[in-house]
Amino acid sequence: MVHIGSEFYDMKQFLEGQSSLNETELALLGDIRGKSILHLQCHFGQDSLSLARMGAKVTGVDLSDKAIAKAQELNDTLGLDAHFICCDVYDLEQHIDESFDMIFTSYGVIGWLPDLQRWGKLLHTFLKPGGQFIMVEFHPVVWMFNRDFSKIEYDYFNTETIVEQSTGTYTDRNAPIAYEEVSWNHSLDEVFAGLLQNGLALTGFREYDFSHYNAFAGMIQTGDRKFVIGHLEHKIPMMYSVTAIKK
Repeated sequence: MVHIGSEFYDMKQFLEGQSSLNETELALLGDIRGKSILHLQCHFGQDSLSLARMGAKVTGVDLSDKAIAKAQELNDTLGLDAHFICCDVYDLEQHIDESFDMIFTSYGVIGWLPDLQRWGKLLHTFLKPGGQFIMVEFHPVVWMFNRDFSKIEYDYFNTETIVEQSTGTYTDRNAPIAYEEVSWNHSLDEVFAGLLQNGLALTGFREYDFSHYNAFAGMIQTGDRKFVIGHLEHKIPMMYSVTAIKK
């Protein structure tokens, strides 16, 4: 995996104890000691393991077998007790029969999911009554632009499946790899409907004019773990956060 050895994920600092979580999600999570957390689309587990370091009992889920194998390897190396499952999130009921105090997901996750009603039902299924859902995600406005943010190329609303031929990766734009990406842009209305129509009640929502990650072309740093598109400055929303509870 190109991502694991990249400067973007800074594995050396992570192994030495640095949390991969940002101040935005840490403020939303609060004290999670002793809580059971389901981490959806966990990639190779850095955030899952950062949650485990904070005292939570964590189950991480991702579609990639290589990512999950690396997550389990990191867990064993660090002597933590997180549990990892390789599956499509929509198939999770075939792999887990428990419920959780909290479900967490973040950054570049829901764009890989075609159906947010099905996603909302999944959240309701795996949350305990009164359980909390926390998500920090890139704003749908970001995904409207072409790669260099010079023009609007895609609809804000989920009107089509977006199929792109891509090279490189957000961790290394010059990486010698080529692949096809299939994704969906979900409006805020669609996100809220997926939650509200499936038994969750919103408890918080915020938009942010920066990204915690230097993950797009033409970004400049404006603070600690804070980046904006250079020529757009703070004029567009880059991220948003949502919190909700199961009724």
